[in-house]
Amino acid sequence: MRNIIVVDCISTGINFIGDIINRGFNPIVLELKSAADPELYQAMLKHNYDEINEKFDMIYEKDTYEETLEEVRKADPVLVLPGNEHGVILASKLSNDLGLLCNPIENLDAMTLKNEMHNRLAEKGLRYIRGKPVRSVDEAIKFYDDESLSEVVIKPVYSAGSDGVRICTNRQEMIDSLDDVFNRKNYYGDDIDEILIQERIKGEEYIVNTVSCQGFHRVTLIWKYHKVKTNEGAIIYDTVETINELGIAEAEMVEYAYKVADALGIEYGPIHGEYMIDEEGPVLIEVNCRPCGGHMPAKFLDRISGQHETDSILDSYLKPVRFFEKVKQRYRLQAHGALKMFIVPEDIIAKSAPMVSISPNLKSFFKADFAEMAKEGIFYVKTEDLDSNCGIIYLVNEDKSLLKDDISFLRSLEKYAFALVLSPELEKIKDLDEDKLKNDLKNVADSIEDYGTGLLITDQFLDTDSIHQVAIEDLANVNDEFDYVIVNLNKSIVEKRDDLTVEVLLGILKRIKVGGIVFVPETTYEYVPGQRKGIEALMLDLDLRIEVPPYGIDAGVIASKNVIS
Repeated sequence: MRNIIVVDCISTGINFIGDIINRGFNPIVLELKSAADPELYQAMLKHNYDEINEKFDMIYEKDTYEETLEEVRKADPVLVLPGNEHGVILASKLSNDLGLLCNPIENLDAMTLKNEMHNRLAEKGLRYIRGKPVRSVDEAIKFYDDESLSEVVIKPVYSAGSDGVRICTNRQEMIDSLDDVFNRKNYYGDDIDEILIQERIKGEEYIVNTVSCQGFHRVTLIWKYHKVKTNEGAIIYDTVETINELGIAEAEMVEYAYKVADALGIEYGPIHGEYMIDEEGPVLIEVNCRPCGGHMPAKFLDRISGQHETDSILDSYLKPVRFFEKVKQRYRLQAHGALKMFIVPEDIIAKSAPMVSISPNLKSFFKADFAEMAKEGIFYVKTEDLDSNCGIIYLVNEDKSLLKDDISFLRSLEKYAFALVLSPELEKIKDLDEDKLKNDLKNVADSIEDYGTGLLITDQFLDTDSIHQVAIEDLANVNDEFDYVIVNLNKSIVEKRDDLTVEVLLGILKRIKVGGIVFVPETTYEYVPGQRKGIEALMLDLDLRIEVPPYGIDAGVIASKNVIS
């Protein structure tokens, strides 16, 4: 069987495997060596390989390029393709030496090195960002002063994601950031000995993904970034959303993206291009000649645009007739898509991810990608780049407003109740004062009994006939409808993991009838991750409406269900 080799088959690149098989070829993954932490690297690879449902063969990078070339030659591949950024250089060299379809090898530096791609744009008379690669802080200071710069961006010359990228608003910030980044390793675990310093361009940031065949280019998908800057100057991802209809200056950006592809000499395969639009128009930030990242499932992309990038890339090499048919088609998306990347506010050891239970209730939910927690928990560092986000929610909806509502909700939850994203399982109050809990609960029940007939789901039973009381384990036997429900759970959830507590509470809140009211007092919400803000987030997750509290009812959250969700 004819073989196609995928170098560095991770992230969205894993979609190649099914596409290769569907075309009647045999997929082979060429796994790269890495200078990064071996244990973390292997765990990352396993996470990616585990998501591939199809069978594939494996070969491994050798100690020398010549040995790797001979190993690949034995497979007699039809194509050698990069699955991710780290595979671009090796895949290009192998393809060139084996005489396979590929981009001209003389363009490799412009395809992979962030300074060289801008040098190429300058040579071709295209707009570029002024910058210089430096090997020391002193060299950077000289360039900064000679060019009369104010705000600058620094980044490793060769890396990926937002690794090592810093925005510096003045000279001292630049010096401090350079000291920091020079003492780090790049995305691939290599020492950083050269950093690109560039003038800062302020504008809106986009992704334009293109695929090329015989030097012709077509757009596959356009996205728009929303990023935030940390106090340390790092640029971190919040969301990326599809552009379904072009706005002002965006068509010009696409034209510019085609010119960038021409300038870099791209003849085959993908460009994941990142661009900025400011008052002067579009300008390239950087290109990556591999599939767009973000670990996006093929079915997710198909739902958005009726195609997915790895399949379109194979068209450019194997089915040029199909490629050129798609060139003639208008850019029309079937739905709006987005990725919400979660930002870790500080170093934590997370022991559960309640967001996995929360996110499926979103109207635009497609998939949640969070690491499975080990018994002892997983250590997460404060987010400082793309790779240190703690999880992704994939959203897709034909109605843009519903998708926007979901993004707004997730941002609010992330800001005010992060324990519902990742929970460190903080110690709960386990020595329960039953008498105090009963007294507080009786005050709550007395204050809202005028609402009508009520149900009390409780761990502490009251000596009263004014409200129907039931333990949580007996809730399934309650079939009557009530005007209001009080949720008083503490003893039954105090020993549970936070994600299991969330599942229990969501299950109860889903039972609220249309027109019904639910009251969650402090006797419950202080045992919920995020406490009061946490229970409010769970209510909003289920489209309950948080009510304005009436005078005289304190330390409790009231919500109603006004529509069928």
